[in-house]
Amino acid sequence: MIKKVNTKKVLVKPFMTDSKFLVKRIYQKSSKKYVKEDSGVYPFTRGIHSEMFRERFWTMRQYSGFGDAKLTNERFKFMLEKGQTGLSMAFDLPTQIGYDPDSPQAEGEVGKVGVSIASVKDMMTAFEGIPLGKVSSSMTINSTASTLLAYYIVVGESQGFKSVDLRGTTQNDILKEYIARNTYIYPPKPSMRLIGDMIEYCANKVPQWYPVSISGYHMREAGCTATQEIAFTLANAIAYIQTCIDKGLKIDDFAPRLSFFFCCTIEFFEEVAKFRVARKIYAKILKEKFHAKDPRSLQLKFHTQTSGESLTAQQPNNNIVRVAIQTMAAVIGGTQSLHTNSRDEALALPTQESAKIALRTQQIVAHESGVIKTVDPLAGSYYLEELCDQIEEDVWKYLKQIEKIGGSIKAIEKGFFQSEIRQNAYRLKKEADAGDRVIVGVNKYSEIEEKSSELLRIDDRIEIQQKKALKELRSSRDNKKLEKALSDMKSAAETDENLMPYIIASAKAYATTGEISNTFREVFGEYRPKEVF
Repeated sequence: MIKKVNTKKVLVKPFMTDSKFLVKRIYQKSSKKYVKEDSGVYPFTRGIHSEMFRERFWTMRQYSGFGDAKLTNERFKFMLEKGQTGLSMAFDLPTQIGYDPDSPQAEGEVGKVGVSIASVKDMMTAFEGIPLGKVSSSMTINSTASTLLAYYIVVGESQGFKSVDLRGTTQNDILKEYIARNTYIYPPKPSMRLIGDMIEYCANKVPQWYPVSISGYHMREAGCTATQEIAFTLANAIAYIQTCIDKGLKIDDFAPRLSFFFCCTIEFFEEVAKFRVARKIYAKILKEKFHAKDPRSLQLKFHTQTSGESLTAQQPNNNIVRVAIQTMAAVIGGTQSLHTNSRDEALALPTQESAKIALRTQQIVAHESGVIKTVDPLAGSYYLEELCDQIEEDVWKYLKQIEKIGGSIKAIEKGFFQSEIRQNAYRLKKEADAGDRVIVGVNKYSEIEEKSSELLRIDDRIEIQQKKALKELRSSRDNKKLEKALSDMKSAAETDENLMPYIIASAKAYATTGEISNTFREVFGEYRPKEVF
């Protein structure tokens, strides 16, 4: 007897990606435009290198920096010993916004969310025993990036390395500070001037350095979608490129040393598609809008960090799994370097043990998962390719809308980016509160837990020590030499001269981070955002 098959359709609630793309039950059609694309060639959808990770792993660059320079130096050496292949430096809030440890504005913040670097002496201690000509360093610093790069160059010289030997990156992306992070100092115009000066100086004097890492990470963490992250980041990239061209630089002289920084959340397929689309659209912009000829100019090179916002204080060991999934997405998406967050970062800066687990996560993916054996493991996925098409279409719409507003700076002034991010962040929060967005251990499968005592705690005495060291520095340096260096720098700031040589001269005279920033404050003023509703 043949049983009658029940063909009645079951009503299923529609599934959506984080960017609100409808997910079909099954995908049976592929976009033909991806079939003949190869890696290492324009438009680089499948990756910027022909062999990708078959030839060499991505740089495993764990973010470190807390307390004072000595503690940070110890963490750097520990992570290098455990197999980390690049350094990544976090700075405390006073360093980020140009205040010395003894400034009233710095009280209670010294060494708390990163390392306190008050002068070139601190930078020398942070890299003691680490040859700067043989490592690649990334510095997450924006408003004071020119000062910190100056310190790094001086330290390199003191170790016997010329500036041409130095390799690394300064984040130096001020536009996303106005949009999402707020560690700005000066108004947009002089801030863009400082960035242009750094790019020009590095092109001539520090050719292996990436002077700017254009960042979507912080906008994503603030609440934007994958599509918005790519669109807003590329809009900012256009603004930086135009600034350099307006200074008289040729596109192929500096574009190969531009880099990017993206977030990787847990929406696995959408994140992989996002990275592919970012490479493709950037290549088209550089080729068609800016007429770049050098193939290296067309390559979107990016660092990835797993999502800190996705980590939970509840059941923190679950974060190890979240980070592992995000790591796979970043690697399959073709990142050039990667930081994996630690399990306890929703509670405090990571302990040494937690940082080691985060690094081991990358190493397991690299050596054991097999995803590096082929250049583009998800090639031919119907679902992935349709996601790429949808993201690409939406990114171009946003870019045209931002161009119509007048570009990134005008869009920032009008509150466009901020409003878009705020609306999506509100949507995500409502979904989590209603239980429509499940967060394991928070709104589902929750437990009553005891608070962990194994957290990294920054000793408040570090602030006292830093103030004392600063007092000693000011009394022991040649203050006449310092005053001349700062005076020359101020005069140059009032002209169109490139400021980097003057900042380096001030660093060599042992000017403090606050003194350099305050000199620029006198000329440029401080930025006060308008309220946008």
